[in-house]
Amino acid sequence: MSSVANLQPEPAAILACTISRDVQNFDLLIDDMEIELGESWGDLSFEDAAVFLDQPDSQTLEFVVIAVDAEDEGDLARITDIIRQAKAKTIKVLIVANQIGPMALHQLLRLGADDFLPYPLPEGALHETIERIRKPAPPAVLTTHATTEPEAAHPGFKAKGDRDGVLLPVHGLCGGSGASTFATNLAWELASMPGDAPRVCLVDLDFQFGTAATYLDLPRKEQVYDFLSDANGADSDALLQAMVTFNDKLHVLTAPQDMLPLDIIGPEEIARILDMARANFDFVIIDMPKTVVAWTEAVLSRAHVYFALLELDLRSAQNVLRLVRALKAEGLPHEKLRYVLNRAPKFTDLGGKSRVKRMAESLDIAIELQLPDGGSAVTQANDHGLPLSETAAKNPLRKEIQKLAKSLFDLNKSVETARK
Repeated sequence: MSSVANLQPEPAAILACTISRDVQNFDLLIDDMEIELGESWGDLSFEDAAVFLDQPDSQTLEFVVIAVDAEDEGDLARITDIIRQAKAKTIKVLIVANQIGPMALHQLLRLGADDFLPYPLPEGALHETIERIRKPAPPAVLTTHATTEPEAAHPGFKAKGDRDGVLLPVHGLCGGSGASTFATNLAWELASMPGDAPRVCLVDLDFQFGTAATYLDLPRKEQVYDFLSDANGADSDALLQAMVTFNDKLHVLTAPQDMLPLDIIGPEEIARILDMARANFDFVIIDMPKTVVAWTEAVLSRAHVYFALLELDLRSAQNVLRLVRALKAEGLPHEKLRYVLNRAPKFTDLGGKSRVKRMAESLDIAIELQLPDGGSAVTQANDHGLPLSETAAKNPLRKEIQKLAKSLFDLNKSVETARK
């Protein structure tokens, strides 16, 4: 009998699980999981997952795939509990999201999810993601000589790599959309939060026409070019030394002194710069060039929310269509885009409000943030090299950006509290 028993095949160990309200809503995910794992995966509901992750059997899991759609946004508390349970057992967490809002997605990623994929799944995307999360984690971006360098070598603090910052790129979809003004003032409002203000940096990646230095009246240091030229070999100290500080609160990596080609660095170098920035700051605001380049994907894939600024005109509408079509063709997470309408119609302009609604419906997008026209005070503030809060604190544009900064700050604090 023992010899017969030995011939019975051992059941395959469960290496991964999908977790969802109803996995049948994600049939492409089922197909890809079977291709990647054969019989070595299972499926759990949200209720079952909470129970299973407390059992010893869950120790065999390499990762879980949490599949969510718009109907799950009201149940984020339970989903975040599952993420915390998985991370407590060092189980990797992959989010597959179908039409959920950027703020909900940001909350899930901030709680420790290791990666994100849009649904429907792009061809081969799940395979590439599984390969990536199975690789051992790279060593933390720390410097070997941080403790020996004098404090003066750093803009106010030493690089310790002890943060996990929120990455917020800002991309203007047309010329004059106000993206740099928005990025500069958003960064300053975050850095000026009362009480325990977060550590904030502004990174100007428009190597040709970047204006962050102009809008904050900051010098463009020669170290910026040296840092960009050797980004792969640079460390966090080099990043901080290349930065300048505005009013002892906001740290800025300006554009270089001279006009440089946008491809002076590649996706790997950009990824390293962003990872170092996130490791040392609570918020990282990126002022993107209007041109989509080879490393745009590296920024988009790491972004928690990707602000896309547009205006109420035909060129903006056409550029939205072009951008979304390009991202979909490459299988990139266009769901991270959060559309911001600058110079939006006033509340009493019913005709303008109707145009905004028709524009959003025709483009099949949600314009989640409408910024009022700040008028000539915005140009004057930029020319004086000061944020709006310093020159026109009651300006309607400043108030709206301040409100956004406060909501981002509060959301980040609540997520950090939940993680603890």
